[in-house]
Amino acid sequence: MVLNRFTLALAAACIGAAAMPATAAPVADPMARPALMVAQPARAYLTGIARAGKRLVAVGERGIVVLSDDDGATWRQASVPVSVTLAAVQFPTPTQGWAVGHYGVVLHSADGGATWTRQLDGVQAAQLVLRDAQSGQGGDMYLAEAQRLVADGPDKPFLGVHFSDAYNGFIVGAYNLAFRTRDGGKTWVPFGHRLDNPRASHLYAVESSGSNVLIAGEQGILLRSTDDGTTFTRVALPYRGSFFALTLDGENAVAAGLGGNAFVSHDRGATWAALTLPAPVSVTAAHLEGGRLLMANQAGMLLAGPAGGATIAALNTPALPQPNDLTALPGGAILTVGVAGAIRLPAPATTPTSMAVR
Repeated sequence: MVLNRFTLALAAACIGAAAMPATAAPVADPMARPALMVAQPARAYLTGIARAGKRLVAVGERGIVVLSDDDGATWRQASVPVSVTLAAVQFPTPTQGWAVGHYGVVLHSADGGATWTRQLDGVQAAQLVLRDAQSGQGGDMYLAEAQRLVADGPDKPFLGVHFSDAYNGFIVGAYNLAFRTRDGGKTWVPFGHRLDNPRASHLYAVESSGSNVLIAGEQGILLRSTDDGTTFTRVALPYRGSFFALTLDGENAVAAGLGGNAFVSHDRGATWAALTLPAPVSVTAAHLEGGRLLMANQAGMLLAGPAGGATIAALNTPALPQPNDLTALPGGAILTVGVAGAIRLPAPATTPTSMAVR
């Protein structure tokens, strides 16, 4: 099984708990203490990265958020009110951004990532689901699931976030958690019960472009909406493993996951074709921007090619510590974030190794 952002964070938490001496003083609730301040924040375990205008914003474990205003040459740590592991971050504008993570936390920044406030947590999210179920939405099964969610407490993380602008956004997470907002996060509405996900599989990523919304998760789940998230249909693919990477830019979309399984669409998710990767290694990140597709896998390989093309090639870069996310930099450079923090790579050359549509 691939050690994705979700399982790695859970493993780290369990190891830390097991290693704590029985006589250790109680640790404060991570929702009640600010992020750990570290001497070298850009070398912390990082899970996601986004652009806030010209600024780079990366998130990671223990509430760490790091900022760079020089394309990754130097970094500084932001002020964050919680110390939970953050899984994903996104900025639809240079100033307005959101980050999501464990304990059902949703953070908002109005200043390009310099400071953050908490908009939602797992306790509040469970109560929203319960109130929705009590209103008669979804029937008895939905009500029972909502009651269990409240009883479990805030133990379920949000794993993906996407805002199309400063007001309209989606968040998804473990066990079919799915919410949307139309007012910049002031209010959130659950919609997981309307998804074709009968086993409540984890939802790892969400992306949108215009009225098209895609959600990807485990057990081959790939859901598509063409009406701005009002309704979703399940995409039928010959794959039943997890999708960890999802990217959508204009007409082009890519979903990829376990064992190097990857699929590409050139019509915003209406139809998909399988891609053959150079190695059967689980994909951990994918990024479409400006007509270019970038991908990373668990072995630390980077791949690149034209977004609308039929092939993608392995880049001539040294194997990296596992990247969790990546983004393009000016001039063709690439920045990855992962187990070794933020790594900036100059524009690399491609090798003859290629990926073809089959």
